[in-house]
Amino acid sequence: MTVWSKCTIGDVLTLQRGFDITKATQRDGSIPVVSSSGINSFHDEAKVSGPGVVIGRKGTLGTCFYLPGPYWPHDTALWVKDFKGNDPKFCYYFLQAMDLAVHDVGAANPTLNRNHVHLLPAVRPPLDTQRRIAAILGAYDDLIEVNRRRVAVLEEMARSLFDEWFVRFRFPGHESVPMIDTPNGPLPQGWSMAAMADVAHVNRASLRPKASPDRIGYIDIASVSPGRIDAVTDMAFEDAPGRARRVVKDGSILWSNVRPNRRSHALVLSPDDNTIASTGFTVLDAHALPFSFLYQWVTTEDFVGYLVGNATGSAYPAVTATTFERANVLVPTSDAADRYADFAEPLLRQGYALLAANERLAASRDLLLPRLISGQLSVERAEKELEMAA
Repeated sequence: MTVWSKCTIGDVLTLQRGFDITKATQRDGSIPVVSSSGINSFHDEAKVSGPGVVIGRKGTLGTCFYLPGPYWPHDTALWVKDFKGNDPKFCYYFLQAMDLAVHDVGAANPTLNRNHVHLLPAVRPPLDTQRRIAAILGAYDDLIEVNRRRVAVLEEMARSLFDEWFVRFRFPGHESVPMIDTPNGPLPQGWSMAAMADVAHVNRASLRPKASPDRIGYIDIASVSPGRIDAVTDMAFEDAPGRARRVVKDGSILWSNVRPNRRSHALVLSPDDNTIASTGFTVLDAHALPFSFLYQWVTTEDFVGYLVGNATGSAYPAVTATTFERANVLVPTSDAADRYADFAEPLLRQGYALLAANERLAASRDLLLPRLISGQLSVERAEKELEMAA
């Protein structure tokens, strides 16, 4: 029977404040500089040899990062100076399970005091059990990373073919299609430019409070990062903010109206019923072009530049639905557009399925984490659950 011993965090490891370094003093290199928010830059000098663990000390508290190689822990972070014979990867998960953000001692700026953290109670298993726990949780992270890389490859395939056919105009049979001078520059014969309003519905449907469902899945501005819907929040409609009005469907494209330079856009695929987006988004629903084509078009550097150039307001530069309606969109022949969609749409849907799988894997890992670290769940049982998840 595995015996777990009561201890404090300080019995397991020693935390040390990171080292100050500014962007101006950093030199080009491959050594990650790890702040409270993660790896934000690289330097040519390491302060610590890996493997290592870093947690957020100031600003963003309790975030936890594992570094397999040498690194520079930033002043806004704490790093593990001494693992005291414990497994480093286990210590990474051990600190994740501690919910350290609740131990904020800062007045104006959130701050962790390492001396306070050292005194927090915990339990510790023997080293062999630590390694098994780290292997189980690490396997979930490895599966997630493999899927993430597969998604990146799929998205790059869809983007590369788009660029080849619709930016460089090297589509199948292009050799026999003459280029025609147009007010928008040379285009293949039979191709044209059109206003967005002619090829897509802009904010086509809004939810009416009197016809609202009891519950919705809400997509807020903060839950969308470049190319990703990071969260859909299930809530009662009566508790939803007044901005929860944009109706989305399969193939809808979301673009944040505020600060378009941040590229907060995403493609909606296979949404649950009653998924609603914030009015802070413009919602595009293609009707004269495949959505897979339109999504690539509105996420090009040129289109982002168009939005940025037409944003108004100094503090919060923003665009409106009219900005999108007036935007130029390339309209290739239906054959070229459809052939592209036949190639790209399955890739985008496969990527979506992998991201959904990652959500399930992360949820399983996050359920296991506190139970494994506290000893409430046996390692043997967790290993069986991993086999089923994989």
